[in-house]
Amino acid sequence: QVQLVESGGGLVQAGGSLRLSCAASRSIFSINFMGWYRQAPGKQRELVAGITSGGSTNYAYSVKGRFTISRDNAKNTVYLQMNSLKPEDTAVYYCHGVPAYWGQGTQVTVSS
Repeated sequence: QVQLVESGGGLVQAGGSLRLSCAASRSIFSINFMGWYRQAPGKQRELVAGITSGGSTNYAYSVKGRFTISRDNAKNTVYLQMNSLKPEDTAVYYCHGVPAYWGQGTQVTVSS
């Protein structure tokens, strides 16, 4: 079992930046894929960014070029650097590790 705890959310103006962190309760070295998802009110949860154990990354089209996912296996932590934030990025952001590990979520609110 792995517990995931997100932090770093908050309120920011459009154009601003935030960095989310996902701290795991044990080593994430063996977790092949970890990702950040988000869910806005009334919408389905969607994958924002993912990273494999080998460091390969993928991004949703809507965030490509603005968000960067990274992982530090030594610190058991995955990060999401979010730049040039837009109001439509407002959502609860969740950390996920395969097969079925989820954090409790952290709220990101971007004001216009």
